[in-house]
Amino acid sequence: MGMALGSMMDPATDVRADDVLRLRQEITRMQRRRSDLPLIPVASALKSILPEGGLQVGTTYSLSPSPGLIGALLAGASATGAWCAVVGMPTLGVEALAGHGVELSRLLLVPEPGPRWLSVVSALSEVIPLIAIRPSSPVRDAEVSRLSARLRDRGCTLLVVSGGRAGSAGAWPQSEGSIDVHDPQWRGLGAGWGALEECEATVTARTRRSPVPQSVRVRLPGAHGTVEAVAPAVPRLVPLPLPLPLPLPLPHDDPRPSAGTPTLLAVAG
Repeated sequence: MGMALGSMMDPATDVRADDVLRLRQEITRMQRRRSDLPLIPVASALKSILPEGGLQVGTTYSLSPSPGLIGALLAGASATGAWCAVVGMPTLGVEALAGHGVELSRLLLVPEPGPRWLSVVSALSEVIPLIAIRPSSPVRDAEVSRLSARLRDRGCTLLVVSGGRAGSAGAWPQSEGSIDVHDPQWRGLGAGWGALEECEATVTARTRRSPVPQSVRVRLPGAHGTVEAVAPAVPRLVPLPLPLPLPLPLPHDDPRPSAGTPTLLAVAG
């Protein structure tokens, strides 16, 4: 019966059936069990600000809208051979992500998920261990709780990028922590000439496991496109001039003897 139906299909229908079969095989290949890794590794320049030196699996982090920070965090997972996904960020530069070390052949992009972005993230969490999302609308507490349970069950980590569009969500509730970029300083521009070469910025992390903010100064990006730690400036010692000798006190013309000076008396003959 199946062979008879197959022989009756026209070539166009047969091609579509092959495409559907290949898509199903690819999804099956990507299916994974819950991640056994306790942490998602990050670039060495960022390890010092995160407890245990990485991102906790099955949790959510709030990020400031920095393309360099997004690329740096995705690169850590990509270096292990894992898949990554970026949802709701149509202007994020793919070349910049590749410069950070993100393997584009294992990167899934959903630039415009529309109002069903939460359903998209929930579906991707079944097969993608690290997802960066810029929400286009606020979420209810019940929706956050259901998504958090799915992330824990599947071992997926979510990076929620704040701001950037009207109606977007604010701080993500029930997050493991926040990672922010601030105090940027660009270099390379002169007085009407030059080009931007690198950016130095401070990255600060606050997490449940380490509520005291931890910061590190980095190049984001550095000369090679990746995140690089900035060595702390060593204070330059400047020799101080030797102090001049104090002048000796001049003798006074006071005829009265001082208290510590012996008095010579002349005896008249």
